[in-house]
Amino acid sequence: MDYSIATLLSYFVDDKLVAGKFLEKKLGCESPEAIEALQIALDALEKMGVLVKERGKYNRVTREDVVEARLRCSSKGFCFAIQDDEDATDIYVREGNLSNAWNGDRVLVKVIKDGTRRKSPEEQVHLILDRANPSLLAQVKKSEDNYRAVPLDDRLLFELELQDKEQNLGEAVDHLVHVSVLRYPIAQHPPLGEVTKVLGSDAEAAADTDIVSCKHDLPLGWTPEAIEALQSLPKVIEPGELKKRTWITAKLQLVTFGDGPRGETLPWQEVALSLESQANQWQVGIHITDIAHYIAEDSLLDQLARKRGTTVYLEEQICPLFPEGLIGRCSLIPDEDRLALSFFLTVDDRGEVTGFEYHSSVVKVDHQLDFSEVQTALADIESVSGELKPYGGLLQELFFQICPLIKSQRLQRGSFNLQTETASPRLDEGRLGVIMTQETLPIRSLLAELMVVLQREVALQLQALGIPGLYCGQVAPEGEDLTDIVKLAGNLDLGVKIDLEGDIIPQHYHHLSQGFESLPAKAVLNHLLANTLKIEKYFSHPAPHFALAYDSGYTHCVSPAQRYGDLVIQRLLKLVLTEGRDRRTKQMKTGVELNAHTCRNQISWNVLPPNLQETIEGDLHQLVLGLNDREQTAEDAEKDLLGLKKAEKMKARAGEIFRGLITGVQSYGFFVQIFDLLAEGLVHVSSLKDDWYEFRSRQCALVGRKSRTSYRLGNEVDVQVRSVDYYRQQIDLGAVNNAPKDSANMDFDDDDEDGDEREEQDTMDWDAMEDGDDDEGGAVIF
Repeated sequence: MDYSIATLLSYFVDDKLVAGKFLEKKLGCESPEAIEALQIALDALEKMGVLVKERGKYNRVTREDVVEARLRCSSKGFCFAIQDDEDATDIYVREGNLSNAWNGDRVLVKVIKDGTRRKSPEEQVHLILDRANPSLLAQVKKSEDNYRAVPLDDRLLFELELQDKEQNLGEAVDHLVHVSVLRYPIAQHPPLGEVTKVLGSDAEAAADTDIVSCKHDLPLGWTPEAIEALQSLPKVIEPGELKKRTWITAKLQLVTFGDGPRGETLPWQEVALSLESQANQWQVGIHITDIAHYIAEDSLLDQLARKRGTTVYLEEQICPLFPEGLIGRCSLIPDEDRLALSFFLTVDDRGEVTGFEYHSSVVKVDHQLDFSEVQTALADIESVSGELKPYGGLLQELFFQICPLIKSQRLQRGSFNLQTETASPRLDEGRLGVIMTQETLPIRSLLAELMVVLQREVALQLQALGIPGLYCGQVAPEGEDLTDIVKLAGNLDLGVKIDLEGDIIPQHYHHLSQGFESLPAKAVLNHLLANTLKIEKYFSHPAPHFALAYDSGYTHCVSPAQRYGDLVIQRLLKLVLTEGRDRRTKQMKTGVELNAHTCRNQISWNVLPPNLQETIEGDLHQLVLGLNDREQTAEDAEKDLLGLKKAEKMKARAGEIFRGLITGVQSYGFFVQIFDLLAEGLVHVSSLKDDWYEFRSRQCALVGRKSRTSYRLGNEVDVQVRSVDYYRQQIDLGAVNNAPKDSANMDFDDDDEDGDEREEQDTMDWDAMEDGDDDEGGAVIF
């Protein structure tokens, strides 16, 4: 089957009966073999009690003792089932109860032992819904009569038999390879795999982008069928289409903003801006390339884009949403007519949006502006000359008035900024959900203010129309996520008080980031604070957004060529223009403007036909889970590459001494964030030879028993790079003897009330080290 059980079950919503023919259509089962495979799956699910058949149709069975979750396994064999609900309890699953499920798989788990006050409930995997590892990285090993693949990820508790079809696997023994899973384990039969690529003699010999793309199963190329589908798209705009649209070329200057090419890949120009000054207000035009016109729903290119979900940036290497050839048809480049969806925001002199409307349009960009050039020009706006001179007024109003006013409104609402040293490829807040500012290029974050406020207005318009939507939200961090940061702020005497027992609010982050501003270690502290945020998620209903301080109603729409969710929103907005009812009955002489803010609070009828609305609701519900999984995969892959890059640099500088900040203290050692590279390593307590160090939990410090030397959370220390595990991205550090003697300033009571707990923790952590747990040998780079 080309679909997972999770995809099949996603069509069962709201306790509605679903016909087999409906599932055949939705899942693309056209051949007799595909239809038979679907029926076998339905029969099996019915036999397992997951589905029930009523009047020839199927319904999902709701059971209190069965929950859906994703497995997170340990290298020691046991797993926890992590439910999607942030407040739900993690469920313990023994190795013997995994039913051949692997780390990362989405499963249904069944309770076999209720939990107690001290123990989590124990469960057994009832059904594997979706496999998370269609391929993996492994080392080839030779057995007596065959070859085996041993996964590098020690949380994958199995070995694969390798199929040796015209492959000289003997030359790949002990090499790092990419293995595709041909068969998952069934009963007593082990999994079967096939080597698709030999990456190198070991991880360090392989290209880092190959490691990341193979590890996360990222598709880098395109099938011949996809290229053929791309070539069949129209290369010129049909005259009939031009007549249907509004032309935005006469009186407005249109400009785009961007960076240079990433490697051999041309950058997408998805957004162009225009500006018209009015009395005490401005009309800002945001023109977004019309990808929906070229990519038909359920076409081959659409199916591939839905499966990819989002563009993944691996530095110069990009895993795009669409083939690069689409850029030539859709990218908003100067002096070319392009189809677009044009949004117009009316912004008053306080930075509030007082008007909104959108149209299907034709645009022609006048000039493409480079971020760095614009930033330089704005430093001395009066002397702007050359190609930028005609746009000096637009730039001045945009970056000195409009965007700062919008930013002020956001901050007053309770939102916050964080600082970064690297530019995001997105024009809006990006996957982390927070607007990141750069000291060297502040106009990027100012432009993001405009994108965010547009996406807020689009979400409000969808809600006002009463049509289904794909919304974007961000869950608030838990108090425990901020424990170390709050302790760190206390040790640095920032004066920021946060009750970790209460709700975490955006203002807490604002106060922390403001407190970091004056410190030499602000880059490290902002990096740590950003790591406590949860990435954005998609919802089929309006949801709160933590970092942007929206109670509900936010979406994404400015990047339809690089995020599939944005393309979905673009289709919905165009559907309103073509299929929407602007009045209750045909007898009414006048209707409302469905494409403008003036219709809000005026609609008391179904804008879309009921059958169409119901279909869209079902499709969006099914889409959300897959998009969130792909966004998480993209985030993990991009972080993985960054970690490998840092590990490579640190390995090359083994033996050197660096200055860093102590960002965590445990009984087994302390973590140090190195200022130069924002790389984190572990100084293991066993490397501190000058004294016997005891862990003082209340002071977040390791204290020498004799010398009273302390390594305390928030201290700056010099450390030496001892060793680096490249693949695991773990750095082992050694402390240079420069720790302060804090006995005069801190009350290190030998009779610490946490002593018993500390002693027990010491024992547990040391046992974990000896068993080869994740803490051994260094810290994972974040």
